[in-house]
This record gives sequence, structure tokens and C-alpha cells, in this order.
Amino acid sequence: MSARPALEIAVTSPAGARAARESGADRVELCAALELGGLTPSAALVEAVAAEGLPVQALVRCRPGDFVHDAEELALMAAEVRSVIASGAAGVVIGALTADGSLDTDAVARLADAARAAGRPVEVTLHRAVDQSADPVAAAALLPSLGLTRVLTSGGAPAAADGLAAITAMVAAAPGVQVMAGGGVRVADIPALARAGVAAVHLSAKARAPRRPGGTWVPLGAGGASADQDTHFVTDPEVVALARRALDTAA
Repeated sequence: MSARPALEIAVTSPAGARAARESGADRVELCAALELGGLTPSAALVEAVAAEGLPVQALVRCRPGDFVHDAEELALMAAEVRSVIASGAAGVVIGALTADGSLDTDAVARLADAARAAGRPVEVTLHRAVDQSADPVAAAALLPSLGLTRVLTSGGAPAAADGLAAITAMVAAAPGVQVMAGGGVRVADIPALARAGVAAVHLSAKARAPRRPGGTWVPLGAGGASADQDTHFVTDPEVVALARRALDTAA
């Protein structure tokens, strides 16, 4: 019998990591700006979340938008990789594409090498850049030669539940690489994702934080269109617990 898929929760704070741990998650992916798809967390945030006790996979993404990065951005992200690992991350979540939509193997190798330079075991996950690639299954097939630990994917679909066929193909195409289903995952999707043979399921289990009263609201930057929307996301422990039970039942 295959091992039970792991449960990974995307969090943005120590409180989120604590909620994930107490509700049954196996590890967390840590990022800042979840509303932008996630950006690199600060060293201080990595240190604080690592103290909560679950393994921390730190997202390294220097800006929102596409995954085609120039030399300056890659140099910055290599430095961010070293920083988050020095701050206690168990692994990093990285990725890059070329202008034609192929996996940028040179960039991925450079970031993975920066992680391995830590001198201790470090996990390296390819993030959902794979889902914006021209051929996600072909991109996954390159990962064993790059020595990556896992890949986070929706199978190239808007949500993982819609990409089951591609996810199953990725499991077969990347032996030795843990395929983790993520992207728009709902608790009801988990049994089918588990049957696809994934090594893990990833979800944000997020809820919009209530806006605290006080002061006058004015829009800042590209924030919410209203005071109710101009807030941040927090981890919902009930959703984490439901996901844990769904995985346990599917095993």
C-alpha cells in the first residue's frame, strides 16, 4: 500500500502555521502576499514560522506576474534562497520559464544549487510555474535529472480537480519526484486527487480576515475595491481539519 499523501498548507504568518499544525497539517509552504499568488517571505518571518514546529517550505518569488526572470532577478532569488534556508526553512519552492514557455532548466538548477549550498539536506520544490509552461508533463519529466524533491501542480488547469489526467501523467513522467496537487483545491476534491497517485495535497485553507475598525479607509495601491475587500488572508483551522480527515479517509 502506498504512503498516505501529505497535507501541505500555504500560510503567511506564525498564527497560520500554528493553526495548520494544530489541525493536522504535515508541513507548510510559507509566503508573503498570498493575494498576489505568493512572494518571498522575510528572513524574520521564516524564523518565526519555523519556531512553530512544522517543516517550512519557503516560496522564493521576487515579484508577482510571469515566471520569465532576467539575470538580475535570478541573482536576487538565489540570495533569497540562501537567506530563507539560513533562517530555518526546511526547503524552498522555486521555478522559472523561458520566453517560449519551456522550463528554464539553467535557472532552476542555479536556484537548486543555491539551496544545496547550505550544507544540510534541503528540499527543493518546483512551484506552479510548471502550470504556465507550454507542456506541464514534459516539464515534469525534466525534474528527475535536476534532482528536485517535488513539484506543485494543478496539471496545467485553473484548478487541480480539472487537471487530473495531466497530474496522473506527471506522476508517471517524473519517477522519484513527489507530485503534489495544488491550485484551487477544495476539500471535496481531495479523494479524487489522492486516487491520482499524488504524494501530497496543497491548499491555502484561507479566509479573508475581518477588517478592524478605526480610521478612514482609502484605497492603497492595487488593493481591494472596497473596505471589506482591502484586507489579508488568514488560515482557517476548520478547513485544515476537514482536509486532514478527507486525506485520512481516502488513504
